[in-house]
Amino acid sequence: MHEMKNTLTSLPSVNDVVEAVLLRASESRALIVLRAREVIEAHRAGIMAGAMQRMGKAETLAQIAGDVTAALAPGLRRVINATGVVLHTGLGRAPLADEAIAALVAAARFCNVQADLDEGMRSLREAHTESLLCHLTGCEAATIVNNNAGATLVTLAAIAKGREVIVSRGELVEIGGSYRIPEVMAQSGAVLVEVGCTNRTHLRDYEAAITEQTVAIMKVHTSNYAIQGFTSSVSLEELSPLASTRDLILVHDMGSGSLIDFAAHGLGGEPPAGLSIQQGAHVVTFSGDKLVGGPQAGLIIGSRALIERIRSHPLARALRVDKLVLASLEATLRLMLDPQEAVSRIPALRMITAQNSDLQPRAKRLALRLRRRYHLETRVSPGASRAGSGAFPVLDLPTTLIEVDPGPLGATEAARRLRQGSPSVFVRITNDRLIVDVRTVFPEEERDLAAALGEVAGGSSRALEDAAPQPRMEIQD
Repeated sequence: MHEMKNTLTSLPSVNDVVEAVLLRASESRALIVLRAREVIEAHRAGIMAGAMQRMGKAETLAQIAGDVTAALAPGLRRVINATGVVLHTGLGRAPLADEAIAALVAAARFCNVQADLDEGMRSLREAHTESLLCHLTGCEAATIVNNNAGATLVTLAAIAKGREVIVSRGELVEIGGSYRIPEVMAQSGAVLVEVGCTNRTHLRDYEAAITEQTVAIMKVHTSNYAIQGFTSSVSLEELSPLASTRDLILVHDMGSGSLIDFAAHGLGGEPPAGLSIQQGAHVVTFSGDKLVGGPQAGLIIGSRALIERIRSHPLARALRVDKLVLASLEATLRLMLDPQEAVSRIPALRMITAQNSDLQPRAKRLALRLRRRYHLETRVSPGASRAGSGAFPVLDLPTTLIEVDPGPLGATEAARRLRQGSPSVFVRITNDRLIVDVRTVFPEEERDLAAALGEVAGGSSRALEDAAPQPRMEIQD
């Protein structure tokens, strides 16, 4: 007990910590005081629990001041994504194009988000993005909410509350977290009518399920899984005549969705939203932050009458997006007007469509830098990237991986230190090796990535061009 009291007396005052941190931090004094109290209390709790050893007052002050400085770092920080998962949910999905970032910054202060510049009167919030979506997809009207889950929810609430909506059992998906189609439908007030079986649904199943209470048929993209083998499903083209003759609304929840034809790049399974309109869908919902490559948003396109019903529903206001999303989305959609430019300028699209013939030289150069400059043992080998976020769920994207020996730390601890660095770095781990996939690394990030790996894995921070002897770098083509 006496030892514990002596250890407690070594704790500095809040003011001492604040003064020490002020010398190295540019944050407001109020925030430093808040973090200092939190850290001191954590140290006190550790001492009471017997988890901390006694140190001198100066040493304790230095440690606490360091902890406070670390705690002052922003909660959201820059990350180098070296995982090879392009639309990484944990890392914010699609990185924005330079044009979208510029538009976001320009709109950060006052902007005409809901003001007509000619008349000076109130205007439609998403007017600028609506016109672009109509041009890109051939729809009559469009509106935007916070994400595709919100888009599906408000669509069903506006057109099907208290009425029946027919969905194939094979499309009653769960897509991460609490997003389940049956539960979303229940929240909207729509009545779910399941038809068919998990692996096989036929047109006659839809026909038999229609009653006087039926208002819509909904087709749902399965997104993060695929049913293979003895299967059968009904396409939009087949459902469209049925919906028309029975005066039903045909809804297509595309999940990730897209605005370009990925088949032109050898990637099938994610047709563009405009094709759904052509095939007879009355309302189509999809994400703005996945295969569109923009900010998080739920895009709703379709007939003018139905979009107006959706736009005027009370939920639409609750789920609407702010000016920053609208500004960056508009800039992204502008790039989409030229598909070749879109693939070149929108990072997510460029990464997904990148060929291994372009990735392999980058991987070999980075591995060579790690070997020569930081004395790291590396191995280059073929591997696979993923689109992520439910897009192209069963498709591997051929890539070239760099396996890095993590040194005495081991891969788990090395990866933790990489995540905690500045910038933070995310990698994969396989067989106690750090795995780097350059597909998701911007070329301008390679120097910082190499420095982070060199520091964590024990390499030198000095340039060592031809120091002897060099660790072996194996290259497997």
